[in-house]
Order: sequence, then C-alpha cells, then structure tokens
Amino acid sequence: MEQTALQTDFYELTMAQGYFLTRHNPQVIFDMFYRNNPYNGGYVIFAGLSDLIEKLLHFSFTPGDIAYLKELNRFDPRFLEYLEGFKFTGTMYAMDEGTVVFPSEPLIRIETNLIEAQLIEGMLLNTINFQSLIATKTSRMSIATNYGQIMEFGLRRAQGPNGALSASKAAFIGGASATSNTLAGKYYNIPVAGTMAHSWIMAFEDELKAFREFADIYPDNCILLIDTYDTLGSGIENAIIVGKELKKKGKRLGVRIDSGDLSYLSREIRKKLDEHDLTDARIYVSNDLTEEIIEALVRDQVPIDSWGVGTHLVTGGVQSSLNGVYKLSAKQASDGSFIPTMKISNSFEKATNPGIKQVWRFYDSEHLAIADLIALDDENVETGMDIIFHHPANEADYFVLKAARQAYCKPMLVLQMKDGKPANKAKSINELQQAVRNSLSTFHGSYKRMINPHIYKVSLSRKLKDLKMRLTIEGRQKAQRNGHIIG
Repeated sequence: MEQTALQTDFYELTMAQGYFLTRHNPQVIFDMFYRNNPYNGGYVIFAGLSDLIEKLLHFSFTPGDIAYLKELNRFDPRFLEYLEGFKFTGTMYAMDEGTVVFPSEPLIRIETNLIEAQLIEGMLLNTINFQSLIATKTSRMSIATNYGQIMEFGLRRAQGPNGALSASKAAFIGGASATSNTLAGKYYNIPVAGTMAHSWIMAFEDELKAFREFADIYPDNCILLIDTYDTLGSGIENAIIVGKELKKKGKRLGVRIDSGDLSYLSREIRKKLDEHDLTDARIYVSNDLTEEIIEALVRDQVPIDSWGVGTHLVTGGVQSSLNGVYKLSAKQASDGSFIPTMKISNSFEKATNPGIKQVWRFYDSEHLAIADLIALDDENVETGMDIIFHHPANEADYFVLKAARQAYCKPMLVLQMKDGKPANKAKSINELQQAVRNSLSTFHGSYKRMINPHIYKVSLSRKLKDLKMRLTIEGRQKAQRNGHIIG
C-alpha cells in the first residue's frame, strides 16, 4: 500500500480545515504516551520509531487523494489547495527505538503547527502502538527462553499483509531470530527460516521417503516435522534413520514437534536421539506457544532448542492493543511563549501532564535503572542531591531518591527530527534488536518477570506536580463558573 496522508482519522481533516479557515494554527506541543502496561507486565519496548520517521518524510496528499476529498463535498477549495502542498515540517523528540519504557511518561514529543500535529495523530499512534505491543510480546518470550532462539511464524495469522510486515519487524526488534515472512525478510533484512508442512509428508507414499527427499534437497538445513502420523513411533524412528544418513555426510538433523504434550514428547525424543548418537540433533517446537508455556518448559529444563511462535506473537495474544494516546500539552501564545495545557478529569490518573517535558532516568553504581522522573524541559535535573519523586496519579504519594543511591542520570527524549528531516542516521534492524537487549539489561529481573512484576517508579518533579495541581484547580473553578461538570 502506498504511503499517503489519508492515513488519518476523518475528524482530523475536518478539524484541520476549521483551523485553516479560522486562521488558527499556532505552534503546539503534543505528547504520545500510554497509560497501562500490557499483559499485566512490568514494561513496554518502544518500537516503530524508524517506520514513523519514514512515514512522516512521505506524509503528503497525492492528486488522487485530493480528488477523493473533493468528491466528499466537505472541504473548501482553499483548504484542498493547502493540502496539495502539505508536508510535515515539525520537530520530534522521542525515546530511542528499542528503549524500555513505562506508563505516563512521554515517549514522543511533537513540536509543530496545530494542523500538522493533528493530521499525523492517527498514523503516529497506529505505527507506535502496534509495533511496541508486538516488540514487548516478543521480548517477554525471549526472556522466557533465556534469550534462546525464537522463530516468528505468524504470517498466516496476522491482521492482513501490512500487519504481518510490521509484526515481523517488531518481533525481530523484540528478540526473534528469524521470520517465516519472506517479504519481511526482503524489506527489513530479517533472516528467513522455515521447515516443512504436514502436507509435504502426506504428499509422498510414505514418511521415510518424504524425510529422505527433503534431506537430499536441504542437507544443510534439514528440520523434519515428525508428528504427522505418530510422533514417538514412525515419526522419530524415521527421522533417526535420516539423521544417521546425514551424520555420515557431516550434516546435522533437526526435528520439529507441532502437537501434543511438548514436555513429555521432547524428553522422549531427546532420549531416542541420544541413544542413536545423534546428540547434536536439535529439537524445535511450535503449537500455540505463549510466554507462560515457554517459561514453564524452560523452568522444567525440557530439552528444547528452538521455538516457533505464530499467533500469540504477531497478534498480541490476549492483549489486543497498546493504549497509547496523543495529547496537547502546550500551545504558543501571541507573544511567542508557550502556555501549558492539560486534560482535566475527576479521575486524577486520567488527567494529562501539562507543559514541555523531559524524562530523566536515574541509575545506580551497577548501571541498573532506579526510577524515571518526568520534569519540565527547562528544569535543571542532576544527580548528587536528594530528589523528591511525586506519584503521577496519587496526589499525596511520593518518595525521596537519596543522593547516595544515584550514580548518574540521563535525558531520555532525544532529538529525532528537525524541521521535518531526520536528525540522526537510521539504525539497522540488528542494531535495534541489540538496543532492546541492552536496555533490558539495565533493569533488575524483578521488573521483567511474568507474574507480579515489581512496579518501576515513574514520577513527577515537584515543579511539574505544582503546575499540574494549579491547572487542575483553575480548570475546575472555571468549569464551575460556567456550569460545566468535569468528567
């Protein structure tokens, strides 16, 4: 599908026309953040930034797009003429792709005019929410395998061709070793892998011949699917015959199980392979694997060498989406200064954080992350002093990060685009995968466990907390004067 600025919600266009016709198009700041960790987990992997930058570079309206909008009879010719020359000219600060991130903190900060900021919203959220969800899912599976080999097999279960492509990319960034999606391999330089289907076995007159033919064609990558008829009967026995023939040629066998009790079958298969001096033969498993299943098998030391994961990886499994949102946090006044803005709600946790912000991550002397502080961008944040961290949702809750615990801190929002152009050299997909591994290594294992992970502290600075409280009070007072209810 071609890249087009029509990848936006319709109300963004109607609002943009309103701004255009009323000549109300100030410079603004928008933040993208999410509210809750998926999977009842402890973190999210920030992914999709490289694709977002690429899309922003080509975010424009084609002649066909303009003709379509004209046919809707909803848009003024002057606005359509404006859209003909539209391109993104803004500035973006964002976390580096592959970073471990947490609820409430801004992951992306967009600085541009109001019309541009609105038109890119849907595309931005679509790109970041989905890829971050899939990268997070894969990282959980990777941790469950103790960073073993995961092959992503999800093409046929993904949500359409574009969903399959972006899922394959995000899965690799999150920790997968290869993909079955050949197109993703071409586009993103991801290693491609595959074994065989049960139909290959059934297409020949017997299982042994099917195995031998496959081994003859692919002696250097021979992985035999052994559960077509009888896994512990003909399947493994015929595989052993072929494995011995391969071994005489200096080649190695692999067997794959796609059904049944993976724990029991893998142990029995390992015994049989070892009994026949095929100790270097590898065991591959698939069949609706989740991180919970994988973790249980690894914990029980089941002899599995590689994991083929499809449906639960590329669809997000039990989590249908990441609840990322995109909110206005500041707008420029007539004198050029920026006025902080926020969404006010009776639920304090639903209220947004106002102003132009930066996120600071604090580390201890062992290079492990301690806590993140969301502060106003003009605050001087540094180590060497006790710092009060205010809870982002609970008005009365706070903790003090003692100077003795702090080794260093760093700003997390980095300049990624300037005036519509990339500010940094694009990273390769292998570099992005390594970035995930590096970022995860800076967190204690308690934050990464599958069940009841420790909650990482993300807090507000005192200055930001005071600003938020002041705007909340002023907003509620204004609403009461006007007879409105805050909800």
